[in-house]
Amino acid sequence: MKRKQRTEILISGSQDLAKLLANEIEQNYPVTVIQEPENGLVMLKVRETSKKSLFYLGEVLVTECRAKVEGKIGIGIVKGHQPELAYHLAIIDAAFLGNLPEAAKWSSILESEKQNTEENSKAKNKAILKTKVSFETMDV
Repeated sequence: MKRKQRTEILISGSQDLAKLLANEIEQNYPVTVIQEPENGLVMLKVRETSKKSLFYLGEVLVTECRAKVEGKIGIGIVKGHQPELAYHLAIIDAAFLGNLPEAAKWSSILESEKQNTEENSKAKNKAILKTKVSFETMDV
């Protein structure tokens, strides 16, 4: 599983999962925090649809953290002010970069969380679509 996909699952899924996985690493390995969770701003790049040109829409508040586990430095970046989640993401990233045995077991857990997230998203979309108005059937 790639870093981007893994991070999206951990951010959109239950935050308890990220905490559980990070705690497993903290119990078995020494964790060094290189950069404490801190807020920053990131420029949001958007592609304009008609001319296909890029422009910056504005800035987004993020929380960023870096942690070192077994000589590997992991990074955790999350939208908004969420220092605990950024810290957990950094530890999990370092565990995957270091190919730790615990990280090898997590792929099935992450896949099931991905399915849960997709099911929740489909249910939410279905609820929203119930309120959609069909203008073709309305008498005007």
